[in-house]
Amino acid sequence: MKLLAAVAAVAFAVAASSCGTGVLGPDDEQASWSFAPQMPHRRSYTASAEIGGKIYVAAGMVGETGKPLDYFERFDPATGAWTSLPPVPEAFSAAAGAELDGRFWVTGGNSAEGGGRQVYSYDLSRSRWQKEAPLPAIRTNHAALTFDGKLYVIGGLDPFNPARTLFVYDPATKRWSQTTPLPVALHGHSAAVFEGEIWVFGGRVRSLERQRDVWIYNPKDKGWRKGPALPEPMDTLATAVNGDRIDAIVDEDYFVYDGDKEEWEAGPTLQVPRHALAVYTVDDTLYAVGGCIFPILRDSTIVEKIPAKA
Repeated sequence: MKLLAAVAAVAFAVAASSCGTGVLGPDDEQASWSFAPQMPHRRSYTASAEIGGKIYVAAGMVGETGKPLDYFERFDPATGAWTSLPPVPEAFSAAAGAELDGRFWVTGGNSAEGGGRQVYSYDLSRSRWQKEAPLPAIRTNHAALTFDGKLYVIGGLDPFNPARTLFVYDPATKRWSQTTPLPVALHGHSAAVFEGEIWVFGGRVRSLERQRDVWIYNPKDKGWRKGPALPEPMDTLATAVNGDRIDAIVDEDYFVYDGDKEEWEAGPTLQVPRHALAVYTVDDTLYAVGGCIFPILRDSTIVEKIPAKA
Protein backbone atom coordinates (compact mmCIF):
# COMPACT_ATOMS: atom_id res chain seq x y z
CA MET A 1 0.00 0.00 0.00
CA LYS A 2 2.95 2.34 0.57
CA LEU A 3 3.89 2.12 -3.11
CA LEU A 4 0.30 2.77 -4.19
CA ALA A 5 0.06 5.81 -1.95
CA ALA A 6 3.33 7.21 -3.28
CA VAL A 7 2.27 6.73 -6.88
CA ALA A 8 -1.13 8.27 -6.19
CA ALA A 9 0.50 11.29 -4.59
CA VAL A 10 2.42 11.99 -7.79
CA ALA A 11 -0.27 11.03 -10.31
CA PHE A 12 -3.10 12.95 -8.67
CA ALA A 13 -1.38 16.30 -8.03
CA VAL A 14 -3.80 18.25 -10.22
CA ALA A 15 -3.71 22.03 -10.51
CA ALA A 16 -6.64 24.25 -11.48
CA SER A 17 -6.97 24.82 -15.21
CA SER A 18 -8.30 27.73 -17.25
CA CYS A 19 -11.81 27.70 -18.62
CA GLY A 20 -12.24 27.01 -22.33
CA THR A 21 -14.72 29.36 -23.96
CA GLY A 22 -16.03 29.89 -27.44
CA VAL A 23 -17.41 27.44 -29.96
CA LEU A 24 -16.25 24.31 -31.74
CA GLY A 25 -16.26 25.82 -35.17
CA PRO A 26 -18.50 27.35 -37.84
CA ASP A 27 -20.60 24.20 -38.20
CA ASP A 28 -21.10 23.62 -34.46
CA GLU A 29 -22.03 27.02 -33.06
CA GLN A 30 -25.06 25.69 -31.15
CA ALA A 31 -23.36 22.53 -29.89
CA SER A 32 -23.44 21.91 -26.17
CA TRP A 33 -22.85 18.99 -23.84
CA SER A 34 -25.77 16.78 -22.77
CA PHE A 35 -25.92 13.78 -20.48
CA ALA A 36 -25.81 10.15 -21.62
CA PRO A 37 -26.48 7.02 -19.50
CA GLN A 38 -24.12 6.91 -16.52
CA MET A 39 -21.49 4.29 -15.76
CA PRO A 40 -22.55 1.61 -13.25
CA HIS A 41 -19.60 2.50 -10.97
CA ARG A 42 -17.93 5.83 -10.30
CA ARG A 43 -14.21 5.88 -11.06
CA SER A 44 -11.30 7.72 -12.64
CA TYR A 45 -7.86 6.81 -14.00
CA THR A 46 -9.34 3.93 -16.00
CA ALA A 47 -7.96 1.95 -18.93
CA SER A 48 -10.26 2.21 -21.93
CA ALA A 49 -10.66 1.80 -25.68
CA GLU A 50 -13.26 2.11 -28.42
CA ILE A 51 -13.76 -1.13 -30.34
CA GLY A 52 -16.39 -1.64 -33.01
CA GLY A 53 -18.41 1.39 -31.99
CA LYS A 54 -18.51 0.39 -28.31
CA ILE A 55 -16.52 1.89 -25.41
CA TYR A 56 -14.73 -0.50 -23.04
CA VAL A 57 -13.74 0.79 -19.59
CA ALA A 58 -11.57 -1.26 -17.21
CA ALA A 59 -10.02 -0.92 -13.75
CA GLY A 60 -9.52 2.60 -12.31
CA MET A 61 -9.76 3.96 -8.80
CA VAL A 62 -11.92 5.65 -6.19
CA GLY A 63 -10.10 8.90 -5.54
CA GLU A 64 -11.01 9.43 -1.88
CA THR A 65 -9.36 6.15 -0.88
CA GLY A 66 -6.95 5.52 -3.75
CA LYS A 67 -8.42 2.01 -3.90
CA PRO A 68 -7.70 0.29 -7.24
CA LEU A 69 -10.64 -1.43 -8.96
CA ASP A 70 -11.20 -4.50 -11.14
CA TYR A 71 -14.44 -3.42 -12.81
CA PHE A 72 -14.82 -3.99 -16.55
CA GLU A 73 -17.80 -2.54 -18.41
CA ARG A 74 -18.91 -1.83 -21.97
CA PHE A 75 -21.01 1.07 -23.21
CA ASP A 76 -23.01 0.80 -26.43
CA PRO A 77 -23.88 4.33 -27.64
CA ALA A 78 -26.38 2.91 -30.12
CA THR A 79 -28.60 1.52 -27.35
CA GLY A 80 -27.38 3.61 -24.40
CA ALA A 81 -26.78 0.38 -22.46
CA TRP A 82 -23.93 -0.42 -20.08
CA THR A 83 -22.95 -4.09 -19.73
CA SER A 84 -20.85 -5.58 -16.94
CA LEU A 85 -18.12 -7.92 -18.22
CA PRO A 86 -15.76 -10.36 -16.46
CA PRO A 87 -13.59 -8.34 -14.05
CA VAL A 88 -9.95 -7.64 -14.74
CA PRO A 89 -7.76 -10.38 -13.15
CA GLU A 90 -6.12 -7.76 -10.93
CA ALA A 91 -7.41 -4.53 -9.42
CA PHE A 92 -5.30 -1.55 -10.49
CA SER A 93 -5.48 2.09 -11.52
CA ALA A 94 -3.61 4.53 -13.76
CA ALA A 95 -3.22 1.83 -16.42
CA ALA A 96 -3.76 2.42 -20.16
CA GLY A 97 -5.97 0.56 -22.61
CA ALA A 98 -5.90 -0.07 -26.37
CA GLU A 99 -7.30 -2.40 -29.04
CA LEU A 100 -5.01 -4.87 -30.81
CA ASP A 101 -5.92 -7.88 -32.96
CA GLY A 102 -9.57 -7.71 -31.92
CA ARG A 103 -8.68 -7.78 -28.22
CA PHE A 104 -8.89 -5.16 -25.50
CA TRP A 105 -5.47 -4.69 -23.88
CA VAL A 106 -4.68 -3.23 -20.46
CA THR A 107 -1.08 -2.21 -19.80
CA GLY A 108 0.68 -1.29 -16.55
CA GLY A 109 -0.98 0.52 -13.67
CA ASN A 110 -0.52 0.27 -9.91
CA SER A 111 -2.19 -2.06 -7.45
CA ALA A 112 -2.21 -2.59 -3.70
CA GLU A 113 0.76 -4.92 -4.18
CA GLY A 114 2.64 -2.46 -6.39
CA GLY A 115 2.53 -3.98 -9.86
CA GLY A 116 3.15 -1.82 -12.89
CA ARG A 117 4.50 -4.30 -15.45
CA GLN A 118 1.38 -6.44 -15.88
CA VAL A 119 -0.34 -6.70 -19.26
CA TYR A 120 -3.68 -8.40 -19.91
CA SER A 121 -5.76 -8.85 -23.04
CA TYR A 122 -9.47 -9.59 -23.23
CA ASP A 123 -10.84 -11.75 -26.03
CA LEU A 124 -14.14 -10.15 -27.03
CA SER A 125 -15.40 -13.29 -28.79
CA ARG A 126 -14.61 -15.65 -25.90
CA SER A 127 -15.24 -13.23 -23.03
CA ARG A 128 -11.97 -14.26 -21.45
CA TRP A 129 -8.89 -12.50 -20.02
CA GLN A 130 -5.38 -13.66 -20.81
CA LYS A 131 -2.05 -12.66 -19.26
CA GLU A 132 0.43 -11.30 -21.79
CA ALA A 133 4.17 -10.58 -21.84
CA PRO A 134 4.88 -7.99 -19.12
CA LEU A 135 6.18 -4.51 -19.85
CA PRO A 136 9.98 -4.13 -19.81
CA ALA A 137 9.63 -1.81 -16.79
CA ILE A 138 7.02 -0.49 -14.36
CA ARG A 139 4.75 2.11 -15.91
CA THR A 140 1.73 3.93 -14.52
CA ASN A 141 -0.10 7.08 -15.59
CA HIS A 142 1.16 6.47 -19.14
CA ALA A 143 -0.49 6.37 -22.59
CA ALA A 144 -1.07 3.41 -24.90
CA LEU A 145 -2.30 3.02 -28.48
CA THR A 146 -1.97 0.78 -31.50
CA PHE A 147 -0.36 1.67 -34.81
CA ASP A 148 0.31 -0.54 -37.82
CA GLY A 149 -0.47 -3.73 -35.93
CA LYS A 150 1.72 -3.00 -32.91
CA LEU A 151 1.03 -1.78 -29.38
CA TYR A 152 2.84 1.35 -28.14
CA VAL A 153 3.25 2.31 -24.48
CA ILE A 154 4.40 5.89 -24.09
CA GLY A 155 6.09 7.51 -21.09
CA GLY A 156 4.52 7.25 -17.63
CA LEU A 157 5.78 6.93 -14.07
CA ASP A 158 8.47 4.40 -13.13
CA PRO A 159 6.54 4.53 -10.62
CA PHE A 160 7.96 7.61 -8.86
CA ASN A 161 9.50 9.63 -11.70
CA PRO A 162 8.30 10.29 -15.27
CA ALA A 163 9.95 8.29 -18.05
CA ARG A 164 10.85 8.98 -21.69
CA THR A 165 10.48 5.40 -22.88
CA LEU A 166 8.55 4.27 -25.93
CA PHE A 167 7.86 0.54 -25.64
CA VAL A 168 6.58 -1.39 -28.68
CA TYR A 169 4.86 -4.79 -28.55
CA ASP A 170 4.84 -7.00 -31.64
CA PRO A 171 2.07 -9.63 -31.46
CA ALA A 172 3.87 -11.71 -34.10
CA THR A 173 6.83 -12.31 -31.78
CA LYS A 174 5.01 -11.65 -28.49
CA ARG A 175 7.92 -9.49 -27.42
CA TRP A 176 8.48 -5.90 -26.30
CA SER A 177 11.19 -3.66 -27.70
CA GLN A 178 12.17 -0.02 -27.27
CA THR A 179 12.43 2.66 -29.91
CA THR A 180 13.33 6.36 -29.92
CA PRO A 181 12.37 7.80 -26.50
CA LEU A 182 10.25 10.88 -25.94
CA PRO A 183 12.18 14.17 -26.07
CA VAL A 184 11.06 14.81 -22.47
CA ALA A 185 9.99 12.51 -19.63
CA LEU A 186 6.21 12.71 -19.14
CA HIS A 187 3.30 11.31 -17.20
CA GLY A 188 -0.39 12.21 -17.18
CA HIS A 189 -0.30 12.84 -20.94
CA SER A 190 -2.55 11.55 -23.70
CA ALA A 191 -1.77 10.08 -27.11
CA ALA A 192 -3.54 9.38 -30.39
CA VAL A 193 -2.84 8.38 -33.97
CA PHE A 194 -3.43 11.33 -36.29
CA GLU A 195 -2.60 11.62 -40.00
CA GLY A 196 -0.41 8.51 -39.92
CA GLU A 197 1.70 9.56 -36.94
CA ILE A 198 1.61 9.28 -33.14
CA TRP A 199 0.75 12.51 -31.33
CA VAL A 200 1.44 12.98 -27.60
CA PHE A 201 -0.38 15.78 -25.76
CA GLY A 202 0.43 17.69 -22.58
CA GLY A 203 1.26 15.87 -19.36
CA ARG A 204 3.58 16.69 -16.48
CA VAL A 205 7.34 16.66 -16.12
CA ARG A 206 9.35 15.72 -13.02
CA SER A 207 8.89 19.17 -11.50
CA LEU A 208 5.09 18.58 -11.76
CA GLU A 209 4.84 21.48 -14.21
CA ARG A 210 1.92 20.97 -16.56
CA GLN A 211 2.78 21.02 -20.27
CA ARG A 212 1.36 22.61 -23.42
CA ASP A 213 3.71 20.74 -25.75
CA VAL A 214 2.50 18.35 -28.42
CA TRP A 215 5.10 15.84 -29.63
CA ILE A 216 4.74 13.95 -32.91
CA TYR A 217 6.43 10.60 -33.56
CA ASN A 218 6.92 9.35 -37.11
CA PRO A 219 7.11 5.52 -37.00
CA LYS A 220 8.83 5.41 -40.40
CA ASP A 221 11.91 7.43 -39.53
CA LYS A 222 11.49 6.89 -35.76
CA GLY A 223 11.96 10.57 -35.10
CA TRP A 224 10.16 13.11 -32.89
CA ARG A 225 9.24 16.71 -33.66
CA LYS A 226 7.14 19.37 -32.00
CA GLY A 227 3.54 19.79 -33.08
CA PRO A 228 0.98 22.58 -32.55
CA ALA A 229 1.07 23.40 -28.83
CA LEU A 230 -2.09 23.15 -26.75
CA PRO A 231 -3.71 26.52 -25.97
CA GLU A 232 -3.30 25.84 -22.23
CA PRO A 233 -1.15 23.49 -20.14
CA MET A 234 -3.07 20.22 -19.72
CA ASP A 235 -2.45 16.96 -17.86
CA THR A 236 -4.60 13.94 -16.97
CA LEU A 237 -6.40 14.91 -20.16
CA ALA A 238 -8.15 12.71 -22.71
CA THR A 239 -8.06 13.03 -26.49
CA ALA A 240 -10.04 11.59 -29.38
CA VAL A 241 -9.53 11.69 -33.14
CA ASN A 242 -12.28 11.86 -35.73
CA GLY A 243 -11.09 12.44 -39.29
CA ASP A 244 -9.17 15.71 -39.43
CA ARG A 245 -10.06 16.85 -35.90
CA ILE A 246 -8.66 16.16 -32.43
CA ASP A 247 -10.68 16.76 -29.27
CA ALA A 248 -8.74 17.39 -26.03
CA ILE A 249 -10.50 17.66 -22.66
CA VAL A 250 -9.53 18.11 -19.03
CA ASP A 251 -11.52 19.80 -16.24
CA GLU A 252 -12.85 23.12 -17.58
CA ASP A 253 -10.70 23.09 -20.72
CA TYR A 254 -11.98 21.74 -24.04
CA PHE A 255 -10.07 22.37 -27.26
CA VAL A 256 -10.52 21.11 -30.81
CA TYR A 257 -7.68 20.90 -33.30
CA ASP A 258 -8.73 21.54 -36.90
CA GLY A 259 -6.36 19.66 -39.19
CA ASP A 260 -7.32 21.77 -42.21
CA LYS A 261 -6.69 25.08 -40.44
CA GLU A 262 -3.82 23.59 -38.38
CA GLU A 263 -4.99 25.41 -35.27
CA TRP A 264 -6.74 24.82 -31.96
CA GLU A 265 -10.15 26.29 -31.15
CA ALA A 266 -11.95 26.46 -27.80
CA GLY A 267 -15.12 24.48 -27.18
CA PRO A 268 -17.86 24.54 -24.51
CA THR A 269 -16.97 23.37 -21.02
CA LEU A 270 -18.36 20.07 -19.79
CA GLN A 271 -21.48 20.42 -17.66
CA VAL A 272 -19.51 18.57 -14.98
CA PRO A 273 -15.78 19.34 -15.48
CA ARG A 274 -13.58 16.28 -14.90
CA HIS A 275 -10.02 15.04 -15.30
CA ALA A 276 -8.59 11.51 -15.60
CA LEU A 277 -11.59 10.68 -17.80
CA ALA A 278 -12.03 8.70 -21.03
CA VAL A 279 -13.02 10.38 -24.31
CA TYR A 280 -14.09 8.68 -27.55
CA THR A 281 -15.89 9.60 -30.75
CA VAL A 282 -18.54 7.19 -32.03
CA ASP A 283 -20.70 8.06 -35.07
CA ASP A 284 -19.68 11.74 -34.98
CA THR A 285 -20.61 12.06 -31.30
CA LEU A 286 -17.97 12.70 -28.64
CA TYR A 287 -18.43 10.93 -25.31
CA ALA A 288 -16.71 12.00 -22.06
CA VAL A 289 -16.80 9.07 -19.63
CA GLY A 290 -16.29 9.09 -15.87
CA GLY A 291 -13.30 10.83 -14.32
CA CYS A 292 -12.65 12.91 -11.24
CA ILE A 293 -14.94 15.92 -10.77
CA PHE A 294 -13.18 19.29 -10.65
CA PRO A 295 -12.73 21.01 -8.23
CA ILE A 296 -14.27 18.76 -5.55
CA LEU A 297 -12.05 15.79 -6.55
CA ARG A 298 -14.75 13.13 -6.34
CA ASP A 299 -14.91 10.31 -8.85
CA SER A 300 -17.93 10.22 -11.11
CA THR A 301 -20.27 7.92 -13.04
CA ILE A 302 -21.18 10.80 -15.37
CA VAL A 303 -21.14 10.44 -19.15
CA GLU A 304 -21.64 13.48 -21.37
CA LYS A 305 -21.90 13.75 -25.15
CA ILE A 306 -21.65 16.43 -27.82
CA PRO A 307 -21.79 16.46 -31.65
CA ALA A 308 -18.26 16.14 -33.04
CA LYS A 309 -18.50 15.85 -36.81
CA ALA A 310 -15.16 15.71 -38.63
